[in-house]
Order: sequence, then structure tokens, then C-alpha cells
Amino acid sequence: MPSGVNIENLINDLRNIGWEACEILLHYAQILKDKQNQRSFLENDNLDDPVTLADLKVNEIIIRRIKENYKNVNWKILSEENVKIEPFKTDINSNWLWILDPLDGTKDFIQGTCNYAMHLALNYKQKPYIGIVLIPEMDELWISVGEKVWCEKKNGTRIYPDLSKKENLQKMILVTSKNHRNQILKNLIQKIHFDEIIVMGSIGCKIASILRGESDIYISLSMPGKSSPKDWDFAAPEAILKAAGGAVTNLNNEDLSYGKNNFEQGGIIIASNDINNHRKICLEIKEIIKKHKIYPL
Repeated sequence: MPSGVNIENLINDLRNIGWEACEILLHYAQILKDKQNQRSFLENDNLDDPVTLADLKVNEIIIRRIKENYKNVNWKILSEENVKIEPFKTDINSNWLWILDPLDGTKDFIQGTCNYAMHLALNYKQKPYIGIVLIPEMDELWISVGEKVWCEKKNGTRIYPDLSKKENLQKMILVTSKNHRNQILKNLIQKIHFDEIIVMGSIGCKIASILRGESDIYISLSMPGKSSPKDWDFAAPEAILKAAGGAVTNLNNEDLSYGKNNFEQGGIIIASNDINNHRKICLEIKEIIKKHKIYPL
């Protein structure tokens, strides 16, 4: 930890910050149940990448709490919402870097589904060390520190990961995007013949479904030159899944690289339930892609 930071105090602060964010998101989710409020709730006109009052409020609260509680600590904060306003202001090369997505799954949030989350990660030298994934509608606050991970309910009850033991790709349950699927990914999914497919928003929600054992694998596929997930989409979910014994890599079984100037996590990313089986899964998916010429490798 940075000088002057006690890990137990930090986790307690993050717990409090998480539940404060939860109250804000649930409050705005209730307002959005009246469909007439949706247009006035949007803070921009980009329906492909919407920003809501909830995004901005949670963003403001989390950054303020971190700065209030740790005034003299030498770490920086990278936030999705701040990047949209001032894309080159954050020092992304800081050894300790907070990476924040105040509302992952904004489209789902607006649509009134339960599949939205708040992501907060603390990266050390470009690698996630602490991960926080809040899923308000599930009353779940997932917390990971290094190789430890657990989930807390608001009443203090803890639950722990229960990843499935499935190793065969075709017997796995795939969790995939609701609002960000493309035809190339659909083709790949059809060729693999998964046992079952679950559709939901938010990468944090998808990874949590793997942690609960409800699904086994998630595939993110971005076409060259098209929009891609960003650092704030993957940092916290990666932290909690890896701490539980799962894996998140690119198709070549290489760790994700954080801190690029465009913040993009492009190409094909695989998240699965078992680090020991992950390399085999990546190779099998790669062979299917090559055989059917699905994606430019």
C-alpha cells in the first residue's frame, strides 16, 4: 500500500463508499421507473454512450470521499466520466491508480433492468490489486484484495465465490452482452455450441455471475476500428475474478494491458471460471475462429 495507508481502514472506507453509491443508484433507478423521466435524466445526447445524472452523482461522491479520506496519499484517479470531460488530465502512469466506472451498464440502467454496477479498482503498476464491484439490485458488494475475495450484503452478511468446475467448452454456460453484441460475436457463439447462453448487461454483473457459479465464461469481441471496452470496464471485474481463481486474458492467454493512451481493451477478451483450464479454452476458441475465418487474427 502507499505510505500511510492501512489496508483494513481502506477496505472499511471502500465499503462505506460502496453502500453510499448504492443508495444513489437505487434512488435514481426508482425515478427512472417513470418512463417520462428518461429524457430529462440524460446528461448528453449520445444514445450509444449515454451519461445520466446517476453517473455524475456517483462519480462526484466517490472521488470526493477518496480525496477527503486520503488527502496526502500519492495516488491518482482515472474515471470514465472525467475522461469524457478532460481526456488527458489524469496521470495514468502513477504507480497507484484508482480506476472508476460509476455506472457500468448505463443502457440497462435506463431500460430498468437489474444489470448495472459500479466498478472501482486500485491498480498497482498497471495491474489491478483491489477490486470493488457493486451490484445495487442484487444487494451485492464484491471486494477483492490481492488473492482474497468475498461479497457483502448491506446487513454485513458475507458470501463467497462458488465457481463451477466445468472444463469442457461446449458444456459451459456463456454470459454475453445485452446491448453490445455484434454479428461477428454471434457467429462465434453459434460455432462454439455452448450448453446455455445467458444475456445480461454490465461486465461487472457478468463476472459476478461467474463467481456465483451461474455461468462459466464471458467473451468480449471488438472489431478493429470500432468501439471497445475500456480500462474502467475491466479493471475491477478482473480483480475479483482472478482473486477467486478465474482468469481474464486476451485470446492469446496474455494478461490485459492497462494504461494505454486510449484506455481501450480491444480485440477478443476471455473471462473464465478456472485459471488452470483457461489456456486450453483460449486455444480451443482460437482454433474455431481460424477454422471458420470468423475474426481477423
